Amino acid sequence: AAILADGSVVAWGNRDFGGDSSWVQDQLWNVQQVEATGGAFAAIRGDGSVVTWGNGFRGANSSEIQDQLRNAQQIRATT
Repeated sequence: AAILADGSVVAWGNRDFGGDSSWVQDQLWNVQQVEATGGAFAAIRGDGSVVTWGNGFRGANSSEIQDQLRNAQQIRATT
């Protein structure tokens, strides 16, 4: 994945491992940082919110903790 100059993100590769970010593309704006695991990505935006995509079994499903992912300053990933 790459952060473009306008703060949007482009991802490529195997869609089962995060290569397809189309289902969250409308949320990938003002991105400051992107981290990846072996099958998922997380992006932190300028407002401190976090967007995840990729394989749900590899960390992409953050729906249960989305209310806790506010005002984030940094993200880290494991493999």
